[in-house]
Amino acid sequence: MQTSRIPGFYNMTVEERRHLLRSMDILTDEETDYLFSKEALPIETADNMIENVVSTFPLPLGLGLNFFINGKDYCIPMAIEEPSVVASASHIAKIVRDAGGFTTDATDRVMTGQIQVVGCEDFHKAKEAILNEKDGLIEAANNAYPSLMNRGGGAEDLEVRILNEESGSKYGQMLIVHLYTNTSDAMGANIMNTMAESLAPVIEHLTGGKVYLRILSNYPERCLARARCVIPPSLLRVGDFSGEEVRDGVIHAYEFAASDPYRAVTHNKGIMNGIDPVVIATGNDWRAVEAGAHAHAARDGMYTSMTVWSKDEHGNLVGELELPMSVGTVGGSIRVHPIAKMAHNMLNVESAQELAQVIVAVGLAQNLGALKALATDGIQKGHMALHSRSVAIAAGATGEMIDMISERLIEEKEIRVGKAKELVEEYKK
Repeated sequence: MQTSRIPGFYNMTVEERRHLLRSMDILTDEETDYLFSKEALPIETADNMIENVVSTFPLPLGLGLNFFINGKDYCIPMAIEEPSVVASASHIAKIVRDAGGFTTDATDRVMTGQIQVVGCEDFHKAKEAILNEKDGLIEAANNAYPSLMNRGGGAEDLEVRILNEESGSKYGQMLIVHLYTNTSDAMGANIMNTMAESLAPVIEHLTGGKVYLRILSNYPERCLARARCVIPPSLLRVGDFSGEEVRDGVIHAYEFAASDPYRAVTHNKGIMNGIDPVVIATGNDWRAVEAGAHAHAARDGMYTSMTVWSKDEHGNLVGELELPMSVGTVGGSIRVHPIAKMAHNMLNVESAQELAQVIVAVGLAQNLGALKALATDGIQKGHMALHSRSVAIAAGATGEMIDMISERLIEEKEIRVGKAKELVEEYKK
């Protein structure tokens, strides 16, 4: 792929977009044929993925365009039903592109496994006993999953915590072992669960307690990805709003979310509007990513903004986002779901680390898109333009009638199915 900057993509037909992507080598011949002729997920494949299958549930798959991250272009597949998200992310990506693009980085892919021990006679002695055997336990964990070492990963650290020491209930006091493992390019749930289960008998022997839970934590605090952008005010100007006004509006909106959990929830939902579609399109576990992201937003004791927006000494708008990002490029549904495989080929990422960085860049872009809209014309203007089309279709509009009815609904400020049905009947006369 030479560029993710594709002017006019929005105005093309679906068929024209597919042909263009093929001509740009973003899609292969096989993938192009697949998109034209086959269902997204064959029912036979779906039946082998989960239980009690009766059908599949398709989502629109769009492309986030204009993304320039660490000097590399990305066309980013996004699976989502909500209007305006793909357009907003692509719009902000173009602004950031003109400012030099996103810069991102990521830690090693270190996931966390937990082993719960209860019933210890002396929890402090139990903790000491485990830490005295730390190296041996790490070696034992690696022996439980030797293929991971061959891929450059493996268990690498272990910590022990005592919870609820003062609890008067026998169900409250417990000792928790954290096993930290580099899962390489796999998301790592099965790896972590296997390792944790393998250590349970040894932990019981060392502590004299009983092990109950031994499972992955979906808050991987050592598996982080970060994105940053720096935007001159001149690129933020819109309508009657100067770039400085937009910049200050974005910062004020961020400060609101940073200070108030009620605002932070919606603010962060907007960030996940960008993140979840990429996680879904690439066959990863969006519930795990959501859970980890929200936990990270509350890590200091109060739920707050995931992003940070500020002004630097030159007056530029600076945006930053850091999140745990438990995604993989191998294993699970990634190798089973045909669209997920196509999404990975389209992204052309070389590792799970790189995928994580792309995802947080999209989250940062989506957040700025929402804040920019809120600070200027309001969020509804662009959103309702697309929503009105959905309402028109739901009312039975087809072809050119969709745009005509959509425009009427907006003009009359009455975007509802009942009104759209009236207009459909009117146009049919």
